[in-house]
Amino acid sequence: MKKIRVLIAEDHETVRQGLRALLADRADIEVVGEAANGRVAVERACALKPDIAILDLSMPEMSGLAATRQIKEHVPQVAVIAMTRHTDDAYVQELLSAGASGYVVKQSPVEELLKAIRAVAAGERYLDASLVARNAKAYLSRYATTHSRPPISDREASVLRLMAIGHSNKEIASALDIAVKTVEVHKANAMRKLDLRGRIDVVKYAVLNGWLQEP
Repeated sequence: MKKIRVLIAEDHETVRQGLRALLADRADIEVVGEAANGRVAVERACALKPDIAILDLSMPEMSGLAATRQIKEHVPQVAVIAMTRHTDDAYVQELLSAGASGYVVKQSPVEELLKAIRAVAAGERYLDASLVARNAKAYLSRYATTHSRPPISDREASVLRLMAIGHSNKEIASALDIAVKTVEVHKANAMRKLDLRGRIDVVKYAVLNGWLQEP
């Protein structure tokens, strides 16, 4: 029987080793590599070409979302399962939009991750059972293709970053040396493209992209 080759990316060593031990007990799964940050996760996914990369969302150097995008760009045949404590709709939507094939919540029973691995290995998409009540079909149909959202420009991204940090339109205009009206236009365009409804959604998006991490 061909084993499912898995890469584990998790910055907490205790959690990472626990996952390795858990998966090592399964006859149909083989852990072929580990990573403690997003950058290394991308490097090892490219080098090892596992069947599945399990990515924590909150990792140093590169967030799980950014790592997902990089992996799907460089080794699209590698399926990604996002594993996180976040259950907010915005996180689920963003990961599926980035190309993840599965989304598992850390608070769920261990069997949930095993189900996700086997489903994704079989070419299916998998959403944690705790999220199914939130209309899983809507998520999976809307975000069925990678990069389904129109890209935002560098300037629009800069405006959103500063907005997420807490700067006013006037402060953003001063920082970027543009007019306040231009800031408002960039902000409106970026939020429309990303389907963000307000500052809370912008902050969540910033967290997912690693914009608020310490340098």
